Order: sequence, then C-alpha cells, then structure tokens
Amino acid sequence: MKHYIFFFIFCAILALLFCPSCIREEEPDNTPVNNFETLWRIIDTQYCFHDYKAQEGCLPWNEVYAKYRPRVHDGMTSAQLFEVLCDMLSELRDGHVNLYSAADVGRYWSWHEDYPSNFNDSIHQVYLGTDYRIAAGMYYKILDDNIGYIYYGSFSSGIGEGNLDEVMYYLRLCNGLIVDVRNNSGGTLTYAERLAERFTNEKRLVGYIAHKTGTGHNDFSSPEAEYIEPSKGIRWQKKAVVLTNRSCYSATNTFVRDMKECPLVTIMGDRTGGGSGLPFSSELPNGWSVRFSACPMYDAGMNQIEFGIKPDTCVSLTQEDLARNKDTMIEAAREFLKR
Repeated sequence: MKHYIFFFIFCAILALLFCPSCIREEEPDNTPVNNFETLWRIIDTQYCFHDYKAQEGCLPWNEVYAKYRPRVHDGMTSAQLFEVLCDMLSELRDGHVNLYSAADVGRYWSWHEDYPSNFNDSIHQVYLGTDYRIAAGMYYKILDDNIGYIYYGSFSSGIGEGNLDEVMYYLRLCNGLIVDVRNNSGGTLTYAERLAERFTNEKRLVGYIAHKTGTGHNDFSSPEAEYIEPSKGIRWQKKAVVLTNRSCYSATNTFVRDMKECPLVTIMGDRTGGGSGLPFSSELPNGWSVRFSACPMYDAGMNQIEFGIKPDTCVSLTQEDLARNKDTMIEAAREFLKR
C-alpha cells in the first residue's frame, strides 16, 4: 500500500511540474508609468501616419513622449491617467484613435467640431417630407423638379443589391440624382463600395492601400491598387451630385474618393472629414483598449486623404437660406443637375 501512495504522490508532483496549464506567463506591471510606456510604444511602432502628420503640423511622436511623460507618476488615479493618455493621443488629430476604459471613451472630434456643420436637420426634414421611401439605410424620393434624392446617413446601415435595384428603378426617369451623405460618419466599406459601383460602367482605379510590415515609421508594403467594378444590377446613367460636409468620415471618406473617379459624378459641398487609415486595436496592461489607424489609404493619384477630400464645387449653407427654410447645398445641386 505504501508503494502505491508514494507512486501517486510522485505522479502528482510530475503533473504540477509539467502540466502546461500550470505554467504562468509573467504579466507586465499594471502601473500608470508602464501603461503610459506601453501605449506610447504601441502607437510608435504600429500607427501609420507619423511622418505625414508631422508634415501637417502635428507634434513628432518622440516629442509627444517628452511632453507627456513628466505628467505620469505611479501615485496618480485611473481617472488622471486616462486624461493624460487621451491628451497624448489627441496630438495625432485622428478620429480613428480611441482609448476605451470601463468608465469612458477617449476620442478626438475636432476633425468636424472646429468647422461649420453645413447640415440642418430641421430643414432637411422639410425636403424629405413624409412621403419619402426607405430601403434599408437609404431615404429616397423624387423632388418636385424631377430630381432624384437619396439620403444615406450611415454606412453601418446595410444595403443589399436588391435594395439598390429597387431604388435605381424607382428613380430611373429623373433628370438627375443627388446622393446626400452629409453627417455620415462611416461604417462598413462594403456598403460604400456597393453603392459606388452603381455609378460606373467599367472597372475603375479609385485608390491604393498599404500595410504595416515592421515597427519603423516607414515600414510599409508596396501600395496595392484598389478598384471598383460595375454592378451587375441597375446602374445610374445620368448626372449625379454627391453632397458632402466635414462630418463625412471613414467609410464615407472612401465612398467620396471612389465616386470622384466616376465620370458623371460631381462632388459638391464642403471638404470631407477624412479618416483614411483602417483601424486596428491593442490592449494595455490595465485592460484598457486602444484603437488606432494602421493601414493608410490613398486616392487614385496616390495622394493622402487622411485629412479629407476637397469637393469639385464648394458650397456652404447660407444664413439667408436657413432663414427661408432652404438648404443651399441641395438647391445648388438641383440647379447644377438641371443645367
């Protein structure tokens, strides 16, 4: 019996020594200083716009470290640390950069808050009225001068090919089409591409994308060409106007980039808000997560579109029109399409 007891004890010791589940990896210290260092290093090695942002007047990332490191010490509270880290990330001037804690989300909104909105919800409702149609995320109708109108407020609202066929067929006899994406802050690129494909009859080069390949600020793959293909469904064959403002961001920025290459399309309104870097996420030792731009996207001429796309025709809402319940930008698009 004693031999069996010793045998079981021996086996138990071996299990403790060699069982993979018993092996513990050393976790990084969850201190304010180490969380700061980790976040700074993640952005330093994985963010994709360092050199471009420095050219545009942002503080170089090594100087950001020197500016914010003295504000961090191990005796500070989580709320104080969160504030410092968010201030540091705001130096990037990037709406795709966010810090997520259990209590709050750090965000940079100056990309649209510091500019005129060029959108008035009450006046917009006057144009839509109550007889508009809804197909997935699109509101659409025929205006009284036989101009088609589509408002798409978020590319997070999915659209199918069947939805687009129905919309295009309903508007087919209109003299022109307005696609209003003002205040559309983005969503799924697939829906943006699906809509843009209704405005071309041939495969078109619309831009490029690159991928991070190393930890250096300039470690990228060769740019890969991006194309849109003509839809197999009903396509628009007349003039169209895309209305934009500063709140056109992320996937909407890409949609405007793609539509700019379509021959019968005119971009009208204000410069878009930008947001051309596909986001990626990582985690800090304290469990907070950070989202940041990881893959830069360009237009067909290999120009940066991170800070927005300039319209073909600049139009802004005027106080005179607002006082008359008129949307200057919709009216300008209507006049353009009737010419």
